[in-house]
Amino acid sequence: MRRLFDIICMARKATLALLTFYFLLFTFSCGKPTDRFKLDAQFKNLNQGEFYIYDCNTGEKDTVAVNDGRFTYERQLTDTLTLSILFPNYSEMPVFATPGGEVTMKGDASHLRDTEIKGTPDNELMTAFRLKTNEMTPPEVEKEAENYINLHAESPVSLYLLHKYFLQSLTPDYAKAFTLCEKLHQKQPQNQYAARLLTQLESLKTFTKDGPLPSFQAVSTKGDTVTNATMRADVNVILTWAAWSYDSQQPMRTLSKLQKKHPSRLKVLSICLDASPSEGKGVLDRDSVNWPNVCDSMMFQSPVLAQLGISTMPSNIISDKQGNIIARNLSSADLQSKVKALLGEE
Repeated sequence: MRRLFDIICMARKATLALLTFYFLLFTFSCGKPTDRFKLDAQFKNLNQGEFYIYDCNTGEKDTVAVNDGRFTYERQLTDTLTLSILFPNYSEMPVFATPGGEVTMKGDASHLRDTEIKGTPDNELMTAFRLKTNEMTPPEVEKEAENYINLHAESPVSLYLLHKYFLQSLTPDYAKAFTLCEKLHQKQPQNQYAARLLTQLESLKTFTKDGPLPSFQAVSTKGDTVTNATMRADVNVILTWAAWSYDSQQPMRTLSKLQKKHPSRLKVLSICLDASPSEGKGVLDRDSVNWPNVCDSMMFQSPVLAQLGISTMPSNIISDKQGNIIARNLSSADLQSKVKALLGEE
């Protein structure tokens, strides 16, 4: 009888262990995927609309529909990447996506600067930085960004801040950007984008705002070869743009009108930073752009950018008939005024 009792107890334990195993297996299999990223967003004072979400490294773009002030965005990931949300008012906000990460975004459409993104450490750090610097002056924000990068060189937030405040500036500080990028690369040795940026900055750190137009060669989307030697009109403008950037398109419209009035005196070369030439074709057709347009689908890794010392978008270079640089990285309004003055219209 005792032996029978022991057998029954052992059977019960085995059954319980088996049930526990299946329960854990079921629970694990039904858990959240570890290779997917999810963003849940909610905005006040915004009922319906569309946002663009694009990959800052590849330029790949998705469109999300907003209904009742909400949208959900999901995608499969194998590595951390930086996304940028383009709002209807053309302002942008970064989101740091990680495999298995879930974040929430809450804000007010009338006060987008105060939007909070929570759920992962990187997004919460970026939110804290953004809210802290909202009322600071540009020099104060740049100093705060430098401090952040020095303290958090291992974070993808630092790479974003480096690009935004030291490269996407009217007066890029390539030397300081190179020093900061060295720190990032030391802390993120596997980050291929940081490695490529460091290589670019190695050659850019000695660039000056004036001097001769650097030697370069590029092939336009129509197959024409363009070099520094072909930019020899009275006024020459090189500018970067993208289909997803409204700010970069305004100078295109202005220059298109001016070139029609001065076809022999004004030469323009545009460099499109979209992931595909087809993305910007509608913009070129709409604005009747007939100058050479370069789009090699390499975006910020394009060799022509390194040759010209360009690392931002929008960006521009004005040169004279002798090939000397007159100005760099002017605002849209200043670019228009400068070109008009050089053409004798002002």
